[in-house]
Amino acid sequence: MTSQVSSPADRADGSDGTRTAGESVVGEQRGGPGQHGAEKEVRRLDRVIIRFAGDSGDGMQLTGDRFTSETASFGNDLSTLPNFPAEIRAPAGTLPGVSSFQLHFADHDILTPGDAPNVLVAMNPAALKANIADVPRGSEIIVNTDEFAKRAMAKVGYETSPLEDGSLDGYRVHPVPLTTLTIEALKDFGLSRKEAERSKNMFALGLLSWMYHRPTEGTEKFLRQKFARKPEIAEANVAAFRAGWNFGETTEDFAVSYEVAPATKAFPAGTYRNISGNLALSYGLIAASRQADLPLYLGSYPITPASDILHELSKHKNFGVRTFQAEDEIAGIGAALGAAFGGSLAVTTTSGPGVALKSETIGLAVSLELPLLIVDIQRGGPSTGLPTKTEQADLLQAMYGRNGEAPVPVVAPRTPADCFDAALEAARIALTYRTPVFLLSDGYLANGSEPWRIPDLDELPDLGVRFATGPNHTLEDGTEVFWPYKRDPETLARPWALPGTPGLEHRIGGIEKQDGTGNISYDPANHDFMVRTRQAKIDGIDVPDLEIDDPGSAARTLVLGWGSTYGPITAAVRRLRSAGESIAQAHLRHLNPFPKNLGIVLKRYDRVVVPEMNLGQLATLIRAKYLVDAHSYTQVNGMPFKAEQLATALKEAIND
Repeated sequence: MTSQVSSPADRADGSDGTRTAGESVVGEQRGGPGQHGAEKEVRRLDRVIIRFAGDSGDGMQLTGDRFTSETASFGNDLSTLPNFPAEIRAPAGTLPGVSSFQLHFADHDILTPGDAPNVLVAMNPAALKANIADVPRGSEIIVNTDEFAKRAMAKVGYETSPLEDGSLDGYRVHPVPLTTLTIEALKDFGLSRKEAERSKNMFALGLLSWMYHRPTEGTEKFLRQKFARKPEIAEANVAAFRAGWNFGETTEDFAVSYEVAPATKAFPAGTYRNISGNLALSYGLIAASRQADLPLYLGSYPITPASDILHELSKHKNFGVRTFQAEDEIAGIGAALGAAFGGSLAVTTTSGPGVALKSETIGLAVSLELPLLIVDIQRGGPSTGLPTKTEQADLLQAMYGRNGEAPVPVVAPRTPADCFDAALEAARIALTYRTPVFLLSDGYLANGSEPWRIPDLDELPDLGVRFATGPNHTLEDGTEVFWPYKRDPETLARPWALPGTPGLEHRIGGIEKQDGTGNISYDPANHDFMVRTRQAKIDGIDVPDLEIDDPGSAARTLVLGWGSTYGPITAAVRRLRSAGESIAQAHLRHLNPFPKNLGIVLKRYDRVVVPEMNLGQLATLIRAKYLVDAHSYTQVNGMPFKAEQLATALKEAIND
């Protein structure tokens, strides 16, 4: 979905959950799917956080995605947090099988999916029990009462019904028999009870769409396209969606609906669409290949949460994209490195366990000095770990996880939309300096989404490369030859010679190369020189200086982050500043090499705090390189930081 926003951004006060959701009340006539037009109270809010939760088979991700798409088309700023079960198919109605989707949308700029939901939609007892601890008192809870049978409640440890024992008295509970209402709405479609029940998520989506004045046309169009081969199923889902909307309009239990105005002042002018991190990264890779005028080749093995990139790129053969689903991780990167040797923009995608398997071939790419993008969508570890949960604990693996001295540049995006720009930057470095490059995203960025301004073509960098076409060195006897390791004096990059080019034949392989000629060499002095040269090439990569957000330059505490912690850190910093605290913020995109001004920046502050979703990996690097007593604030529970949690920790650091 795309929408036009024409006003410049002018809201930097902040507030990603920093303000109490203000509301005003009006009365109005509403029309929609049923066109009842009944007058109901409408309250205007500046932001809302909704969480859909149910069994992994209840379609919560689809429901959340559709609500998000309509919210994006309406023009709100938004941020999402899908939360998947770790098991492929946990037993129905159990706590391990709960799937949820949280959406934060607002009339101003926001940065996180929100700390706690204002509205919880619980499709069964397991969904309620798994999420109720996150829901503040006074929030709204919509419960599918049809699923609260004794057996279902006992399965998750409810001895009595939470709908009747008073445990939910502090909340505004809306008991809705979603299953029964859906079956009744679809009784004329000739579906079995089981088939009709599957549409209850669309009934819930219709109800929430009424409650928050979401557009409906896009969802109906989506359903008809999704089930184009089964038109009766398509129309049944549309009917369930409309029935949910009409239920909200007519029932007395929902006397109030809510309106969140478009965030017309939150964005620069442009055309926007909602985008997830993996989709943005895929588009960034395609854009990089077009800007470099090179075919894009992906050698990959499916692994959560990176598989969506393989799925997406496989759809774009029209852009010269070739995707190869290999039999294992080693074959995937081996094929990608071969494609790099053959002149493609080569990519391999994986998560932490796959990086471990790819490490020897990454070392080979370092030795061969060929451009190769290693996209690591980080997840909880070690070993198989938490496949569907987020973490950013592969930083040291990306830095040092190879035998020998094998330096590799590391780039990390900060938001889902930023994955597009990070992919372009990783490609720039790989192509310019002839080196493999790590791109460290994570599950939170990969699956989360936000509005993205579609860039104009003239905004994209020129990534054009020149292949070697002839001899580049003259011997003492005057003979002109091609030396595959003769370097560019500025970048130290070696020439890129396409195989099959007459006169440019050269040796490849993992054994150490002789400087210049590329012949096999066991000479100690040559090895020392090549190791230092490869390191100097990485150290000399041109990266922008680190930008500091320090209004008034009065802060004595700096919070330094990298990757997906950007949203929670920025939200926490805004909260503190709105409360009168002075604190500086900086965020690293380039982790190897670090920006050249980083050391100067760090020494400017009395205290440096580094929040990370690991046990302090960036802080370790900072302490070692700059001899700065960086203080770690860490979390490794598979979930992103909450803004309030970070604000509390940072306030303690300021006052320490």
